[in-house]
Amino acid sequence: MPTVWKGLLVGGLLPALLFGITGVLQKVYGRAGGGTGWYLPLVGLGVAATGLVALPLLCERAMTARAGGVALGIGVSWGLGMIAVVLGIDRFGAPLSKLAPLYNLNTLVVVLLALVLFSEGRDVNVPRLLAGTALIVAGGALVARA
Repeated sequence: MPTVWKGLLVGGLLPALLFGITGVLQKVYGRAGGGTGWYLPLVGLGVAATGLVALPLLCERAMTARAGGVALGIGVSWGLGMIAVVLGIDRFGAPLSKLAPLYNLNTLVVVLLALVLFSEGRDVNVPRLLAGTALIVAGGALVARA
């Protein structure tokens, strides 16, 4: 199996499965009586525990102050997004089956920023990328109106 395919499986399909389970667990959390305020600190403990277990296994590089700051920024961005998801489910009663496809439109943000910031346009088939983008937008619109 080519290395890039392994990267797509490990970095694409496995996270898709795990993030899908995460979405379901968010709904279960709300039904179990979990409050929005406690959600992120408890999730953070789970993330920290996972990171501490993985650290000796995956620590192949030294940490720089810049990389550490970026990692903290990732945590803040992700945490704010997760708060918004839980609020959508718990406070506003948004169905998870409609909400998940909408918050996963983040794919379009990542693609656009990767094209601009990292000049990845030369590494992809732009017409196919645009066609896929159109399908993602159409899918989000269909699901939100279902």
